[in-house]
Amino acid sequence: MAYVTGLFVIDAPASALNNQGAEAGARTDNTIAVKKIRTPQGTYPYVSAQAVRYWLRTTLERAGNGWVSAAVFREGKIAYTDANPVSNWDDDLFGYMRAPSKREDAAKDAAATPLEKDREITRVSPLRVGTMVAIAPAPIVDDFGTMTRQNGDPVPHEHEFYRAHLACLFSLDLTCAGTFFDGERVGFKNLDSHRREQAEELCGNKITVRGQQAYRLPIGDRQKRVATLIRALAVLDGGAKQALHYTDVAPSLLFAAVTRTGNHPFARVLVASQKHETQFNQEGLNEILSVWKDDFLSPVYVGWAKGFLDAERAKLPQHARLSEPSHPREAIAALAEQLESKENQSWYD
Repeated sequence: MAYVTGLFVIDAPASALNNQGAEAGARTDNTIAVKKIRTPQGTYPYVSAQAVRYWLRTTLERAGNGWVSAAVFREGKIAYTDANPVSNWDDDLFGYMRAPSKREDAAKDAAATPLEKDREITRVSPLRVGTMVAIAPAPIVDDFGTMTRQNGDPVPHEHEFYRAHLACLFSLDLTCAGTFFDGERVGFKNLDSHRREQAEELCGNKITVRGQQAYRLPIGDRQKRVATLIRALAVLDGGAKQALHYTDVAPSLLFAAVTRTGNHPFARVLVASQKHETQFNQEGLNEILSVWKDDFLSPVYVGWAKGFLDAERAKLPQHARLSEPSHPREAIAALAEQLESKENQSWYD
């Protein structure tokens, strides 16, 4: 049993990456507000976990790396994926919920895997993503503009943006990747008769995983799905208002490791100073390396782009468990290589 556990940070110099629409009390009716958390310490801009997962899904779909996406179907106000983890890599790693339609005019799409009558299927996502939140409080800026490409008076509009370092936690359950539970517990009813038939063909006989009956893909297939997802973090793309506030949302900084548990060791590696500046918590990392020494199954991969908080980067300690700091792309590539290695197949047990 093991997890890929990590923290990454993006540099948002003047951005509005996730918006909540109109805000009550704004000066104009068409003001667009960013998502934010108001606290006694100040205002923290954030990007919802749903948005982060959407960025990652679309990045994987466009990457041309063999990723197999699930088709999405809609019936009125209901939308769902194909919900077939055997065939679709994102159904496997991102989870799903699908129930039989009760609409008489429900679409019968030939591309959809059929769903057994009167059976809903659900899958807990092996990938867990936290809300991407500013490390320190950040002032929210109101930007005033006008639409002037027409005759008559200009049409005013406003939107908000901010300057912040946004941090996001993630965790990927390697035991559940490519493992399809065939039980009756909510979240573990992964299969119906149609998907079970396909699982039997590709996976063979059932095995017991965490006390439950399950089918499991060959280890090479499971490793490839996981490594492909992790590599996509290096080229993460997405975000709102990119036409006006273009922001590189690929990680500028990353800490990641394979751990024995799903608990997160890196949540406090970066903290806010009294001046609301991002600081590297050197004492916190030293404590993590000591307290977690028996839980790390891999090196702690450190990706830290030069030019991003260089003074803080210089505070990284020398430690046998830490990898040599490199660009986040290089650190992510090194981690993905280890996740595909035959020597590390026991991580997926």
